[in-house]
Amino acid sequence: MSSVSENSGNGAGKCPVMHGGMTSTTTTNTRWWPQALNLDILHQHDGKTNPFNNGYDYRKEVQGLDFDALKKDMHALMTSSQEWWPADWGHYGGLMIRMAWHAAGTYRTADGRGGGGTGNQRFSPLNSWPDNANLDKARRLLWPIKKKYGNKISWADLIILAGTAAYESMGLKTYGFAFGREDIWHPEKDTYWGSEREWLAPSDERYENVEDPSTMENPLAAVQMGLIYVNPEGVNGQPDPLKTAAQVRETFARMSMDDEETVALTAGGHTVGRSHGNGSAELLGADPEGADVAEQGLGWNNHAKRGIGRDTVTSGIEGAWTTHPTKWDNGYFSMLFEHDWELKKSPAGSWQWEPVNIKEEDKPVDVEDPSIRYNPIMTDADMAMIKDPAYRKISERFYKDPAYFSETFARAWFKLTHRDMGPKVRYIGPDVPKEDLIWQDPVPAGNKTYDIEAVKEKIASSGLSVGDMVATAWDSARTFRGSDMRGGANGARIRLAPQKDWQGNEPERLRHVLSVLEPIASQANASIADVIVLAGNVGIEKAAKAAGFNVTVPFVPGRGDATDESTDADSFAALEPVADGYRNWLKKDYVVSAEELMLDRTQLLGLTAPEMTVLVGGMRVLGTNHGNATHGVFTDREGALTNDFFVHLTDMAYSWKPAGGNLFDICERKSGDVKWTATRVDLVFGSNSVLRSYAEVYAQDDNKEKFVHDFIAAWTKVMNADRFDVA
Repeated sequence: MSSVSENSGNGAGKCPVMHGGMTSTTTTNTRWWPQALNLDILHQHDGKTNPFNNGYDYRKEVQGLDFDALKKDMHALMTSSQEWWPADWGHYGGLMIRMAWHAAGTYRTADGRGGGGTGNQRFSPLNSWPDNANLDKARRLLWPIKKKYGNKISWADLIILAGTAAYESMGLKTYGFAFGREDIWHPEKDTYWGSEREWLAPSDERYENVEDPSTMENPLAAVQMGLIYVNPEGVNGQPDPLKTAAQVRETFARMSMDDEETVALTAGGHTVGRSHGNGSAELLGADPEGADVAEQGLGWNNHAKRGIGRDTVTSGIEGAWTTHPTKWDNGYFSMLFEHDWELKKSPAGSWQWEPVNIKEEDKPVDVEDPSIRYNPIMTDADMAMIKDPAYRKISERFYKDPAYFSETFARAWFKLTHRDMGPKVRYIGPDVPKEDLIWQDPVPAGNKTYDIEAVKEKIASSGLSVGDMVATAWDSARTFRGSDMRGGANGARIRLAPQKDWQGNEPERLRHVLSVLEPIASQANASIADVIVLAGNVGIEKAAKAAGFNVTVPFVPGRGDATDESTDADSFAALEPVADGYRNWLKKDYVVSAEELMLDRTQLLGLTAPEMTVLVGGMRVLGTNHGNATHGVFTDREGALTNDFFVHLTDMAYSWKPAGGNLFDICERKSGDVKWTATRVDLVFGSNSVLRSYAEVYAQDDNKEKFVHDFIAAWTKVMNADRFDVA
């Protein structure tokens, strides 16, 4: 065997592998063709990175967990200070709360992404965000417990539980806790955190006008790259509590929190623990992703000085908010209202507010030496709680009524840490609250015992077209988001505000279809939610028969019907589609291409690229285009479930010519006559090399039946995406 190491011109041995290897982004297709459609968003969490085999089901495993023993161990951990990373005042509560908070706090309602439901804080970029400094230590402190309980507890559940247990150990009566969060095993590339190329870039970069927080780029909620919420020193690091209040309000609103919940969470988060800035951040080493292998996954280490205990540097702000930072009390509001405050600089050079006059006994003690006391501090966001008129009114009520504050915070904390888990049917464990909360999108159980075949016969003879039946079922189900398990066909909220008036749902057509289906549902004692889906299935079965295939589309009854009273209409506004490639519709032209918008919707629905391909091809020939548009309907047999879309898309008898905007003409090469029209979404299945490979499969003469069966499988997956009540 010949040696691969040969001397180069400079005398160094040649490396047998390419430098950068498979980790270098400069060698990817994206570098060479930055405008090409990137399908990676659909390949996330495909199972190849999961260390468990297909037989492992975390949601079943966790039900065998000894919940009481775990909680006991969690409480014991809080006061078991370890020398390598000692606990402030001998209690890890503040650190664990911050870890859980910063996991859950990345959630945003616009696309349902972020949050603590997947344990994604373990991976980049979140594990190395500046705002998450030293949370790597918190997770490492939890490792002995994770090791002990193993497969019965996910990191996602453990991280959130740690924050809840911390509050309990410091005296808060929490509202409840649910298990059931499943871990992911590699970084999520499907979450957009902003376009900035540097940490903590000025917030102007994600606003049209930084003076107007509502102009922050969607779907973002944090004001700067690398922050969970807002800059604690003020807008772009310049203290101004009223300006900060405006950013706080917008940021928390984008998590579906109102003013009272916002004040409660701000106050409750700062009732315990402290901020760290007693030293120079310049002495800190690289973040976890950038640290040397010898650091073993830990970052921000200070090898020049002590860097732990009272000498820790994290945010740069230095000090505790209350007199007793390891005790749940009303000290936060007492401190705010009973003192005047002035701006000062921390030892790390960060802006913070400190009291002008304060009694020595009201100052918090040093984390290591109780004989030493320091001034308490407030951030600019804290000062906003008494400077903003609306926030001040709420703060005054909490100040006067500590019990009400504790109850409001407990509920808000529960919402913060469970908002991305979906409906309550997904909750597991003995501490799941019995109360149905409106933000959980409650849906009553539906009837499962009606005569399904009789209902199908009535639907089939109702006079509704295949397109109307299929489009309505699709519109009802397409709202599902796997990011936060919201939306879907269960509940039939398509008939309620705000969905019944969404442009994408074609309100006039929708009212007609519902007027036909609702009496059928009533007569059969079935939910309208079931009948809408069943109508879509009937339409597909009719279309398949017209194409020469007798098939039955799988159906599981039992969906319920939500009511206006059980629907948080304001929060559902975030689920409104602005585009739907499956129905060939754009609300308006966007900076993002139509095909990219389709990928985003596809990923939220939990579909793969092949499933997306077969669904689009089927939807076109079924006549489901928005507004009955004919773009992409490459068939003379509309209403039959044929593979004609793919056959004609790949046929070189045609040429493709831009027709202005998003449209194209499909012309016969010989005559030059326009045969069909198409959109970018249609043509991408012929232009993108990966998607074309799928399109060619379905265009083959021997795959007509495969096309029908694959379409039905993908369709059923979407219709049942929100059926957490069935296996």
